[in-house]
Amino acid sequence: MLTAENPLRLTVISGKGGTGKTTVSAQLAYRISRVKRVVLADCDVDAPNLHVILKHRVLEERDFVGMKKAKINPEKCSSCGLCYELCRFDAIVEGENYSVDETSCEGCALCYHACPEKAVEMVEGVRGKIFVSETEIGKFVHAILFPGEENSGKLVMEVKELAKVEAKKCGAAAIVVDGAPGVGCPVIASLANTDLSVVVTEPTLSGYSDMRRVIDLTDHFRIKSVIIINKYDLNVEVSNKIENYCRDRGIEIVGKIPFDESLPEQIAQLSFPFKGLAAEEIEASWERILAFISG
Repeated sequence: MLTAENPLRLTVISGKGGTGKTTVSAQLAYRISRVKRVVLADCDVDAPNLHVILKHRVLEERDFVGMKKAKINPEKCSSCGLCYELCRFDAIVEGENYSVDETSCEGCALCYHACPEKAVEMVEGVRGKIFVSETEIGKFVHAILFPGEENSGKLVMEVKELAKVEAKKCGAAAIVVDGAPGVGCPVIASLANTDLSVVVTEPTLSGYSDMRRVIDLTDHFRIKSVIIINKYDLNVEVSNKIENYCRDRGIEIVGKIPFDESLPEQIAQLSFPFKGLAAEEIEASWERILAFISG
């Protein structure tokens, strides 16, 4: 089932942050690494944290060049103020010479097209960093988008493409993607070309609601999903509600992780791979995932 010629692309997502998605991603990858080579990718480029868990060593660093933003050439600018009047993002800074606040510029190019002196240029810039690292369980591709920058979806796609390249280099049989939380552009990019999405939820009303939203998203893109309920025993009533919903929708629940008070301490101490009841259930969910994709 798992072959280097056609590696399994597994994307772990959640409808909201704080559900344990990254912990599940790391432990699932560890379980796979015991039998096959695996590559990990952290596609939460706005607030990455998988690198905190993993003992990693950066092997390669490259710039991420995002969208073009406006830049005013002071030698051509006549200080007519038209760009200042037109900009709806307050990105033009007044002064003896007009300039552009890059953190506010949305790259719409209205000032570029409107400037009578052709003093505005649209220029590319470094908007983030992409890393290839080595870990104890396999190669790891991760990135960071600089504060205030846009195009996180594009950066996510670059992370995924690089993970695919690294998987081919090392003969990995699986790529485990730690996706961004929510249902926005970075999540959609995380799900592109995936074989299976693993939705991590928690037994709270907000967790239940956000799980439904993210399942609607995967259904829209015709991506198969399975569910893992984290800390299911803290609210059995809502856990039952989640199970009933999944049963009605024909969605497989591959894991019910019990609350394990030792796990937060292990995470705080960076004691990866994790041990205990929660870690064992995450690993057991891998066997159910295999059975699901085989069936």
